[in-house]
This record gives sequence, C-alpha cells and structure tokens, in this order.
Amino acid sequence: MLNRVILMGRITRDLEIKQSASGTSILNFTVAVDRNYVRQGEERQADFISCVAFNQRAEFINKYFGKGRMIAIEGTLQTRTYDDKNGTKHYVTEVIVDNASFTGEKASDNGGSSSYQSNYRQPTQQQPAYNEPASNPIAIGNMDDFEEILSDDGVPF
Repeated sequence: MLNRVILMGRITRDLEIKQSASGTSILNFTVAVDRNYVRQGEERQADFISCVAFNQRAEFINKYFGKGRMIAIEGTLQTRTYDDKNGTKHYVTEVIVDNASFTGEKASDNGGSSSYQSNYRQPTQQQPAYNEPASNPIAIGNMDDFEEILSDDGVPF
C-alpha cells in the first residue's frame, strides 16, 4: 500500500505555530493548488488543501514561509473525526507534512512574508480569469512519416 502526497502551491493565510501541552510544535496551514486545466469560458479553479506540520518541520515552515509564498510539500494523507461542543461529528482530511521545500521563488530581503501577496481568495469568491492560448496549428516536420491509428486494440493503456 502507498500513501504519498506531493503538492506545490501557495500558503493562503498568515502562519501561527502552536505548542501542545507536551511541548510539541504544531503548525496548521492551507495550501492553494491550481488545477491543471481551465474550461473555455470559465475561470481557473484551485483546491484548498489542509496541511499539518510538527516539531522541526513546523518551525522551519513558520520561519521561512508565509502567506502567499509558494511551497512544495511531501507527506501522507490522513483522515480523522472529532466531536465539537454541540456533539456534532466533524470529518477532517489533511496532509501530514514529512518534507517542505522551497520552489525557486525569489525571497524578499526582509525575510518576512508581508511582501508576498496572495492571488487566492476564499473558494466562494471569483478567481482571476485564465486565458488559454489560441489553438494555432504547429508545423512539426513531415507529417507523412506518421500513420493514423483507427482502433485502439492492442494499445497497452
């Protein structure tokens, strides 16, 4: 069995590290990850993915990243449930961060996150439109060298 998650996106809110009663550092944050496609006439969509980091990873992310900063993370997907004060059961799915990396984005001189402006808003608000490139045919050498396949029989995928 395999449970690995790799994400690259932008942190959606200011980070706030917390300490558990036993002294464990805990950092909860959300990463906005653009979807790979945009339907013509629609706006770009993003998924907002909850993440949790502990101890040194939490401290590293809190120190070097902030709202609007691009981050690459690797971890495992975990689900859990809890009951609130009213007895309502809540289901949570989140990525437990095993590794966090810089993405090559240039950092500001002040080291803080205030110079990074997030392009992401809450999922209920509209996102900026993404224009797909015009569909212009591209000449790629001599097309006579290719054969048209009329059936997908025998194709291994």
